Amino acid sequence: MLQITSLEDLELLSESLEIECKLAAGQDGKGRIPKDFWPSYSAFANTHGGVIVLGLRETRDHRFVVEGIEEAERVVGDLFNTLNNPQKVSLNLLTDRDVSRLVLEGKTVILVNVPSASRKQKPVYLQGNPFNGNTYRRLHEGDRRCDDESVKRMLAEQIEDERDNRILTGFGMDDIDPESLRIYRQMLRDEKPGHPFLELEDFEFLHALKGWRRDRQTGESGLTLAGLLMFGRWSALQDALPHYFLDYQERPEARTEKRWVDRLVPDGSWSGNVFDFFRRVYRKLSADLKVPFELKDAQRQEDTAVHVALREALVNTLVHADYSGRVSVLVVKRPDMFGFRNPGGMRVSLEQALRGGESDCRNRLIHQMFLMIGLGERMGSGIPRIYSGWTSAHWRPPALYVKDEPEQTLLELRMVDLLPEAAITKLRAQFGIGFNALNEAERLIVATAAIERVVSHARVAEISGLHPHDLTLSLQHLVRDGFLVSDGRSRGTVYHLPGEQLPTPEQVFGEAESFVMANAAALDSETSGALPRSSGGLIESSGGLIESSGGLGRRSGPFGREVPELDRPVVDGLDSLDEVYRTELLATAHDVSSQGKCSRELIEQTVLELCDESYLTLSVLARLLGRSEDYLRKDVLNPLVAAKRLRRAFPSKPNDPRQAYTANKDVAERS
Repeated sequence: MLQITSLEDLELLSESLEIECKLAAGQDGKGRIPKDFWPSYSAFANTHGGVIVLGLRETRDHRFVVEGIEEAERVVGDLFNTLNNPQKVSLNLLTDRDVSRLVLEGKTVILVNVPSASRKQKPVYLQGNPFNGNTYRRLHEGDRRCDDESVKRMLAEQIEDERDNRILTGFGMDDIDPESLRIYRQMLRDEKPGHPFLELEDFEFLHALKGWRRDRQTGESGLTLAGLLMFGRWSALQDALPHYFLDYQERPEARTEKRWVDRLVPDGSWSGNVFDFFRRVYRKLSADLKVPFELKDAQRQEDTAVHVALREALVNTLVHADYSGRVSVLVVKRPDMFGFRNPGGMRVSLEQALRGGESDCRNRLIHQMFLMIGLGERMGSGIPRIYSGWTSAHWRPPALYVKDEPEQTLLELRMVDLLPEAAITKLRAQFGIGFNALNEAERLIVATAAIERVVSHARVAEISGLHPHDLTLSLQHLVRDGFLVSDGRSRGTVYHLPGEQLPTPEQVFGEAESFVMANAAALDSETSGALPRSSGGLIESSGGLIESSGGLGRRSGPFGREVPELDRPVVDGLDSLDEVYRTELLATAHDVSSQGKCSRELIEQTVLELCDESYLTLSVLARLLGRSEDYLRKDVLNPLVAAKRLRRAFPSKPNDPRQAYTANKDVAERS
């Protein structure tokens, strides 16, 4: 139950809660549920929940002004009448406890606490039809209509407890990689000698694992999605799942970048299936792993709690992935951290995942196959075990968060002490005796900002354990006294150390340097279709205190201009790009570039996907999408910037012809 008794409480909670204010005065000024209440109700229900306050106005400087509702009881009655009308709203999530009246400055306001709907309840939609723009989600402090594809994924999540149980028509044993099945059988023999499945032939063995099944109601039998994902051949996987893509990257430096020294993707040289990806990637992740020296019964422990945490993180990523999504599975190894990304949101709340004890696995059959060979955890204990394994090495707690667009779950495991001496020394040099005067929690907050460069209210709460109210007061104090600088508002507010300057085009490209946009010939259609659409993105993380060097970064790299002053490379041409990355960009843009006319929503979504990893210049976007620069700037890019869904590389010079754009980081995302 929300404990809000004053305007100050609302203002303080706005960083940890989604809060939407609506006047709700009505034509007679006595109170009425406004029409825009319902998109907000749907959006909050389909995302992370939030509070709608009726009778309150928010000013341009983000202060709350009380207007009040004269006939509050009638408005509450109208609210519940509409909620219980399925032709208006698909589901009533509210009880009397979720709607409260609060007297502020002698006037009554109504607080409506909208909980997040469960997987079985989504989508929450309006007008009796989930499609045609009647379903909303909350993105960047706004209510956004869901496209039909997003709604279909919600419906599939609602109906299918296990997404990998589906029988695939037209697929058979010829689509199974025999070597993968042989190695899995050997691992089962090592884990469970004498298991009865080991006596079976391959077909019966796959059937026993539920990689092949018969539907008792329809009589249909065949290879399951789990069987194909776990043991399939690359060609069959491409046919069944057009957007399926697994990506491992080892990056040489502790910073966000696209350069790697080792990469594993399905390229036809190996099976490309989930089981083989796990085997190959875990070896790479654990190679040269620096872990504390541990003894047990006078023997050094090679398989430490850190190894267990890494294995569980990799299995967790693969068994919870939504393989129908357009985002790739991505695993990143850096000198300072390991990062894991899977398409699809979490099926249980973050709080429940951290507590453990409740499991809702998206791919239960694959999970069971891993459990059979001693990999993975039952009963929702995987995340707690990852956290405990990591903290046993006295490293910073893992960061687990969800990005809503495109929907994906990310896990960062940093090999950095909670308060490393190097960070403390640097902060004392920067702030002098003022840093020593901070209390322990405030020093931890500033150190986190130094290590992770940009932090949010949610991330600091995760590390510090402070109550949201106390944490907000501490953050405000640190900003007021010059230890931190804030950017954004409400739940979108992020904090960083002072002194970071926004770059200008001249700093990046040089005043005298000619900036020639690419006009190379387009790649042929076979090349543009070589890879499935995938954001191929990054686990957004700055890499802590490692200083950038190398001047102004005017050198062109395989992923654009390498610019230390910017958090991502700048793509100002396609010719010099890495071939895989260029192909991904062309594939992502294909749905728009291949059509003469398409919806603005599709163009916006495609722009956001194109800009997910790098800053793309206007000319590059125009070429990729087959649209004029003037149309893109005025009708697509400027509105996306205004909605804080895109940001400019050079915000001080918005109309510079060299301007480039990148997708704005989500509230929970680290930059």
